[in-house]
Amino acid sequence: MPEYLLILMRSLFSFVFLLIICRILGKQQVSQLTFFDYVVGITIGSIAATLSVDQNVKILNGVISLGIWGGVSLLIALLALKSRIFEILVGGKPTVIIENGKIQEKNLQKAKLSVEQLMLNLREKNAFKLADVELAVFETNGQVSVMKKSDNEPITPKLLGMAVEQEKRPYIFIRDGVVQEQSLESAGYSKEWLYGEIQKQGASNFKDVYVAQMDSKGNLYVDLKNDKKLEPASNARQVVAAQIKKVKADLDMYALDTENQEATQLFMQQAEKVQSLNEALAPYLK
Repeated sequence: MPEYLLILMRSLFSFVFLLIICRILGKQQVSQLTFFDYVVGITIGSIAATLSVDQNVKILNGVISLGIWGGVSLLIALLALKSRIFEILVGGKPTVIIENGKIQEKNLQKAKLSVEQLMLNLREKNAFKLADVELAVFETNGQVSVMKKSDNEPITPKLLGMAVEQEKRPYIFIRDGVVQEQSLESAGYSKEWLYGEIQKQGASNFKDVYVAQMDSKGNLYVDLKNDKKLEPASNARQVVAAQIKKVKADLDMYALDTENQEATQLFMQQAEKVQSLNEALAPYLK
């Protein structure tokens, strides 16, 4: 067998096996990279790379080595979940480097951080002045968590005692010109309504839209392909038909959202009337 084919086969095998190990270890290997995770990741990657190009290494030996490193890493992660002492032993523990607005010099030295590195980490958390920081903790993954002093925290509606409408899940209705029918159905809207809405924002058909997303307040954001404002379609009848269907969809959604039985019945009755109107006008709005 030619050498390049052998390398191709070994590389594909290493890739698949490494992918399986990563899926077993889970997302923490990437999302919360401690020093131990860093060493394990480099080692497993090095073994996989050697297995793919070094023909002196038997495939079985490489698989066994990858299995051992992956298995031990998984075992240690499971033990760390069961024992706090073992978790600290393997991954270390957070270090307080600023407390009550004062830098803890000894802890800063233990973390091997200079003042410049400390300031860099604080700036990444949008804290440019030491006087603004109440507490800073050097985490086991190398990140610095910052709590600002109360008078430097941003003002929120909660602090002002203001009641605001809770945001809900946004929906993407169009992705790269393709209508996401499942999302559209989950939100309670029809393709006809969506077609009318994108026409208002300059698209002549669904393929003209790169992304269309609706927020919880019913606002539709439309981004056209190539960032070009297209001429709106001239078929006003289709727009009217779409608007009627939108009203019907809105009434159905309101009926599902409210817990008031009287309001639910009222919305359903009005939705039936709008549906009847839509059926009556349908022959004239084609």
